[in-house]
Amino acid sequence: MSKTDQEARVEVIARGVLIGPRGVLLCRSVGADYAYLPGGHIEFGESAAVALARELEEEMGAKVKVEGFLGAIESSFIQKGSLHHEISLMFEMTSGAIARRAKPASIEPHIEFFWQPARELRAANVLPRALCDMIPKWLLGRKEPWASQMGHS
Repeated sequence: MSKTDQEARVEVIARGVLIGPRGVLLCRSVGADYAYLPGGHIEFGESAAVALARELEEEMGAKVKVEGFLGAIESSFIQKGSLHHEISLMFEMTSGAIARRAKPASIEPHIEFFWQPARELRAANVLPRALCDMIPKWLLGRKEPWASQMGHS
């Protein structure tokens, strides 16, 4: 199958792990049956940390502090009939303003945020699935810097 340059690009995403009293902050598209870490595309000339902070401010109206680099995950998946290939750069982040919210609010109507206990990430259908194992290990201080889930949802 032939792809145009636009369709065949690898997307580079900055994502953050924010732990609050209620668990890990997750995001999902309204109506979706899967969840993912908050974040978004890195724009040309922008650092991954700056992109992550910008995305959270755009999506939640709150500032975050981007801290240590946790690792990266390569994944591919089909969304709305199109194949996507992503490399996600994962960072620790903190935000007292977000962590205090029992129900984290989105200022974008197409996404919603929620808390999920770290041991129950599979129940929220977190994608890429490697995060379900990596996040609890990161919380214990055991870094696994790379995972690849090409061809998996």
